[in-house]
Amino acid sequence: MALAGKQILLIVSGGIAAYKAAVLVRRLKDAGATVVPILTKGGAQFITPLTLAGLAEHPVYEDLFSLKDESEMGHIRLAREADLILVAPASADLIGRMAAGLADDLASTTLLAADGPVAIAPSMNPVMWANPATQANVHALMARGVHVWGPADGDMACGEIGSGRLTEPEDLVALAEAFFAPKPLAGKRALVTSGPTHEPVDPVRVMANRSSGQQGQAVAAALAAAGADVTLVTGPVALPPPVGVHVQRVETADDMLAAAQATLPADIAVFAAAVADWKPKDAAPEKLKKQADHDELELRFVKNPDILATIAQGDPRPGLVVGFAAETENLVDNARAKRQKKQVDWILANDVSGGAVFGAANNAVTLVTGDGADAVDTWPELSKSQVAARLVARIVEALEP
Repeated sequence: MALAGKQILLIVSGGIAAYKAAVLVRRLKDAGATVVPILTKGGAQFITPLTLAGLAEHPVYEDLFSLKDESEMGHIRLAREADLILVAPASADLIGRMAAGLADDLASTTLLAADGPVAIAPSMNPVMWANPATQANVHALMARGVHVWGPADGDMACGEIGSGRLTEPEDLVALAEAFFAPKPLAGKRALVTSGPTHEPVDPVRVMANRSSGQQGQAVAAALAAAGADVTLVTGPVALPPPVGVHVQRVETADDMLAAAQATLPADIAVFAAAVADWKPKDAAPEKLKKQADHDELELRFVKNPDILATIAQGDPRPGLVVGFAAETENLVDNARAKRQKKQVDWILANDVSGGAVFGAANNAVTLVTGDGADAVDTWPELSKSQVAARLVARIVEALEP
């Protein structure tokens, strides 16, 4: 059992889903783990310390300023002795305090003192989960290496339906087991491209697109979590780099191609960048001024290098080449045509009509791995980290002997 002998520090924060912490403790112990519970004041409104202590067969810690608890097991020891800190449920409030680095109770102080792996299982109202503030906090934590397990979709205790349910205890145990399991991509080299490219018009202006780089960074993080040695070649984005990933920042398509080629050879290459198809033929050496007697400006464009096709058809070729296709119509047909034309192994196609995907938290993709009907797999709308996790799982399957 992957959890045998592992110590899990379980932080239970406020929310109706806190009642599931009792089942989670039991399931973790059944899997061989030792569970040390921390209960926040909010969590104690939904489940009692006595229940958690009885199931965990371990004292429950609640108060940062408890003389007895701090003398026997201080928050620094709680953080450092755990093999994994799991926050389940993770409320919007605690997620926000984690992102801000606050330390005003035992849970937040322990989390700030942690130097090992941390996972959160969000649970809240769907509107709260979708709120830009919550999403910004979650992405900030992900960028720092915090694992986000969920939330799930379904009926909520508040009567609403949507994304925000706590991931079921059995699934959380499975995720914890997978975390401690051997890394399936250990020893593999992976290349990921991400973000937009900026093609200069003059020293001030650029041609760009709406790509945020979120999906590519999520793929890079998921590959690294699976044990791969990952190089992320990213265009200009506002996101902090994923933890455990080599990052090369570039501006133009030419720069991105050169950086990608410099990482070869690679076992896996995932091209998630939204590369500009065209660039101004001659970038002006000085800022283009508005002319009082001209209402129009003409620019001449030339094609940018096709990074995906160049790598897929080059030598050395990565063992598995995955491309992305942003389409506004005929999703599967266009993805199949792109796969054949560029000679790539897989295409992940997504509908970007209206620009809804760019910068959004979720993505809905179709994986095309061949020409037959059985080679088209349409996935439901998922968070971009879940899309990345599902893609990496398929990559692991494909690379297994």
